[in-house]
Amino acid sequence: MAVNLADLSLPQLEGLKTQLDTEIEFFTSSIGQLKVVQTKFVEAKESLNVLNKNNQGKELLVPLTSSMYVPGTLDDVDHVLVDVGTGYYIEMSVDDSKPFFKRRIDFITKQMEKIQPVLQEKHAVSQAVIEVMNVKIQQLQQGQQSAAKKSS
Repeated sequence: MAVNLADLSLPQLEGLKTQLDTEIEFFTSSIGQLKVVQTKFVEAKESLNVLNKNNQGKELLVPLTSSMYVPGTLDDVDHVLVDVGTGYYIEMSVDDSKPFFKRRIDFITKQMEKIQPVLQEKHAVSQAVIEVMNVKIQQLQQGQQSAAKKSS
């Protein structure tokens, strides 16, 4: 059911604008979070390229937390532990993990592509609400000015 924005009162338009602002903020945040996750998967996939026989036995820093690293040695260049979600890890060969990361990246990209048009539509409706609100405010101001002139 479509509603003509011009038929709504100014308080109704303000309520709709507030609701749209909340939805826009939510979708914008969702896209931002998806981008962060997508970047992590892309970086993980790219880091697989250093796992080769030339780098076996080399020293490296192993992350224990996001800000703490300990020295280590790269022993196994053929297998990796892949975080598959909710705290579960699966050992995979490097060759098997590349398609896994590609699927994850593609899935996240598709989710972002689904959200983007919805976000654009919410922005467009929000702009339309603002325009109708401005027209109604101008009409109110003109009506008040006309009433003031008649009473003078």
